[in-house]
Amino acid sequence: MARLGHILITFTILGILCAFIGALWLKEEVKTPGPLTVEKLVYIAPGSSIKAISVKLLANGAIKNNLAFLLSARLQNREKELKAGEYKFLPRMSIREIIALLQSGKTYQHKITIPEGLTTTEIINLLNSAHILTGTIQNLPAEGSLLPETYHFSYGDTRQDIIWRMKKSMKKTLNSLWEKRAANLPLKTPEEAVILASIVEKETGIANERQRVAGVFINRLNKGILLQSDPTVIYAVTDGKKKLNRLLTTKDLKTPSNYNTYIVTGLPPSPIANPGKASLAAVLNPEKNNYIYFVADGTGGHVFSRTLKEHNNNVTRWRKLRKKAK
Repeated sequence: MARLGHILITFTILGILCAFIGALWLKEEVKTPGPLTVEKLVYIAPGSSIKAISVKLLANGAIKNNLAFLLSARLQNREKELKAGEYKFLPRMSIREIIALLQSGKTYQHKITIPEGLTTTEIINLLNSAHILTGTIQNLPAEGSLLPETYHFSYGDTRQDIIWRMKKSMKKTLNSLWEKRAANLPLKTPEEAVILASIVEKETGIANERQRVAGVFINRLNKGILLQSDPTVIYAVTDGKKKLNRLLTTKDLKTPSNYNTYIVTGLPPSPIANPGKASLAAVLNPEKNNYIYFVADGTGGHVFSRTLKEHNNNVTRWRKLRKKAK
């Protein structure tokens, strides 16, 4: 009996010693820098077990010992707190840091930038080319209803989600700018502001020109002068579904269309593109000037004039520059 007692004591001591050594090993393992040498995106599917997560991390080189990961998560009672999603694991990330990241639910955020001035068709094509997004867009949004900017999203988000966010952003931005609009504008509704902003957006990509260009169009609207904006004619010819990829012709300028501002007075019936915040702000607080005309200056910008004589001289100069460039 005494001998049996000694054996039991010995095994107990050995067990305690092994547990102690194991605890020291685990403590060291979870804080030791991991094997990754570069950033790595890893997707954890919803409903994944702790074992499946450990296998996925091991296969992607985020950890070198899935036993240490399993033991650490279970001993900390974190097993049910690990959240699904796509995560970015940094080089040398330890098991402790990985568990904390998975527990936080801070999934990796992708981004897509929608440039100002795209038509709705062009935006749909851009979203469809973003393969990380899923699903289809249910209905073609109205022209001018989407706010171009950079949108962040997570793996698995849908294209329709982005469309809803773009619509919400446009509505919020437009309402805010409409409340701060200048007095006595010839724009009766926020929708008319979007129409004019879409024209300004297509006319110039230079930030410090937007308010001046907007001022020209406001002057023309106030005087009942045709807007004579080339981008509206392009929209009439292409229906906003493709690039024109050629210069406008005299025939184009005479094409019957409610969008052709060379033959129809006032604004087109709807936007010709999706304007950005800067263009919306420009038409609602335009530069106060006496300019009626503008034409390209050959450097990417425009030259402005108050009289038809000045404008004709500027047009002649522009044509000479274009001919010389050819």
